Amino acid sequence: MSARIVFIDCNDQLQPVFDAVSRPDDPPIFVNRTAFKSDDLPRLLEGCELVIDDHSSMPTDIVARCKALRDIVFLGTGPQSYMDVEALREHGVKVHAIKGYGDTAVAEHAIALMFACARDLARMDREIRAGSWRPRAGVQLTGKRLGIIGLGGIGAEVARIARGIGMEVFAWNRTPRSETAAPIEIEALLRDADVVSLHLALTDETRGFLDRSRLALLKRGAILVNTARGALIDETALIEALNRGDIARAGLDVFALEPLRAEHPLASHDSVTLSAHSGFRTYEASATLLGRALDIVRKLVGQTPSPLTGEGGIAKQ
Repeated sequence: MSARIVFIDCNDQLQPVFDAVSRPDDPPIFVNRTAFKSDDLPRLLEGCELVIDDHSSMPTDIVARCKALRDIVFLGTGPQSYMDVEALREHGVKVHAIKGYGDTAVAEHAIALMFACARDLARMDREIRAGSWRPRAGVQLTGKRLGIIGLGGIGAEVARIARGIGMEVFAWNRTPRSETAAPIEIEALLRDADVVSLHLALTDETRGFLDRSRLALLKRGAILVNTARGALIDETALIEALNRGDIARAGLDVFALEPLRAEHPLASHDSVTLSAHSGFRTYEASATLLGRALDIVRKLVGQTPSPLTGEGGIAKQ
């Protein structure tokens, strides 16, 4: 009997991409398009051995009740934000993450947030729609100093693009690397950068990395961009720094708790440009992501990965 496979949380954006990268000989995959709560998982995953998960929470105590489940293919790089990977392993469930699929997409989004903050685009958009015509002065990014925290695939791509627009790029990484950007100590980076872009993975060591003391090091008027994980920043301390004007602008794609509620102080702050954890949401990145996810599924059920796809999961040209 073939394994029962469920794509637990396919949305309107992913459905056409999933259809495009699927193969006729793929194992049958039940695609769930209905909203659910964590308590519904034992019912939805009854008899399921393999689940594809696009950022839905998988609480250990509830997954433990899904007796047939053996593998979770997580559509992204950070399953730790949505499940306890080690605890699930102890229950016999292996989590498969997918790295590197959206480096360019997230990097471009980070650069877009930098431009939006530098020119106060979001506030002008809101004001014009409300009937107020008020041109606002901004700053040019060309010639500014960009400090990148985390030089993985995304951070390195941000460095490449930023140099292309004339920014001076330097970086701090937990493991020293000098081939992509000039290395610098974290304290010096925070003091010297005109723009800081955060690209760390979320771990026990990096949670709250930009705490009150480190945020206080930022030069007055700096721009802070986060497209990594919300929990890397102490949000209360960030709001206080924005309120004082110590940080001029923040461009945020991620938050400690998502979705961000309308009553959250960040949602109404004029100095913050927001996006809905969408840095990786491009067709190209989604095709790569789902292509790789399906290759993992094929391997797990004993099929050969697609010969038409490269390492990124999209058709070779």
